[in-house]
Amino acid sequence: MNRGRGPANRPLRPLPTGWLKLLRMLDDAVAYVGHQVHVMRRREVGTLLSWPGELAGRTLLDVAGGDGYWAGQAAKRGARAVCLDLARGKLEFGQKLRGHPGLVEGDALRLPFADGAFDVVMSVCAIEHFDDGPAALSEMSRVLAPGGDLVMSADSLTRADRWPALFARHRERYHVKFTYPGDQLKKLLDEVGLDVVRQTYMFRSERAEKLYLTLSAKGGKAGWNAAAVLSPLVNASDKRTPDLSGSVVLTHARKRS
Repeated sequence: MNRGRGPANRPLRPLPTGWLKLLRMLDDAVAYVGHQVHVMRRREVGTLLSWPGELAGRTLLDVAGGDGYWAGQAAKRGARAVCLDLARGKLEFGQKLRGHPGLVEGDALRLPFADGAFDVVMSVCAIEHFDDGPAALSEMSRVLAPGGDLVMSADSLTRADRWPALFARHRERYHVKFTYPGDQLKKLLDEVGLDVVRQTYMFRSERAEKLYLTLSAKGGKAGWNAAAVLSPLVNASDKRTPDLSGSVVLTHARKRS
């Protein structure tokens, strides 16, 4: 029997500070690639974060924000930011990132915050995964202060019926429960006391929308990152195409005073 004198009972030595810094840098690099090197996410969230205006000193909640990366970007702009998600593993990874926001494990359908607790609520392509999207919007409105800003994106996929096999694969792979075209989202937001300030679509043309579904159905997570080189082309295509339909709708709404 080993009674403490052998290798099996030697206490683990803490990693040197240099190694800890290196590991933290590697985690930051993984997060950067996962979120920023993407065919759409940088432009999408950059737009959402720009719409409320100055963020310094304002409270911001990112609903279903995963590891908190984008809420962390809001924190870098001076916001008092919180990220909520149900996935504990993502939150634990987020704790390793430098400058991470507050991280809370919780359900978007039952937000664990007081009424009017936040000046800004953000949600990035999350509502389409919820069993009850209207209930989630009601909760986002509840925790938003009067006059506060909701900025969100959602799968709209206005032409999905043209490629049923791709759409079915997209829904299966990413657990997409519902899609939300802009007009439908406006109606739902009005019902919970929010007035839409502006909306815009991404992947507006038929070709771009098919690209979106193809990347989702056949490329998976790696496909979104590998297709980052196409982001300028998609952006240019969107600028040439009427802003009436598309794969993803971005919405800015304000809570009635």
